[in-house]
Amino acid sequence: MNDHVDFVTEQWASAMPELDASSMAIFGRMLRIMKQLAKARAEALAPFHFRDGEFDVLATLRRAGAPYRLTPTQLYKSLLVTSGAMTNRLNRLAEVGSIERIADPNDKRSMLVTLTEAGREKIEQALQVHTQTQNDLLATLDGEQQQQLQTLLSQLLRATEVSR
Repeated sequence: MNDHVDFVTEQWASAMPELDASSMAIFGRMLRIMKQLAKARAEALAPFHFRDGEFDVLATLRRAGAPYRLTPTQLYKSLLVTSGAMTNRLNRLAEVGSIERIADPNDKRSMLVTLTEAGREKIEQALQVHTQTQNDLLATLDGEQQQQLQTLLSQLLRATEVSR
C-alpha cells in the first residue's frame, strides 16, 4: 500500500532520474508523522488549555521528581528554548497558578520554579492523556517493532547531535 511519500519519491524519480531521493522516503515520512503527532497531541491536550510550551515546562518540573522544582536556567536548557521564551512561559504559568517562583534556600540571589498542587494535578492528568495518545499512534506496531524503531531513531538522533 502506497502513501503520499511514495507518490512524491516516484515523481522525483520520473522528473530527475539522476537524483538519489531515497533519503526523502525516510525524512518525508518522519516529517509527516511529526505533523500528525503534533495535531493529535494538540487535540488531546486541548481540554487542558495549555498555551505554547506550557505542557513541556510542567512536564519537565514533574519529571524532576519531588519537590518538583528547578531553576529557570535548568528549565530553558532542558527544553532548548531561549531564556526570554522561558520567562514568558513561566509568567503565564504563574498567572494561572500552575507554578510558583520561590527564593532558592541555597542562593538568595536565585529563584526556583516549583509546581503548585494545582499544576501537579493538571500535568499528571495531561500526561495520562498524552501518553495514551502516543500509545494509540504506535499501536499499529507490535512490541518488537516499536523496540526496533526506538533503536533506529536513537541511533539516528545520536548521529545528528554529534554532527551539529
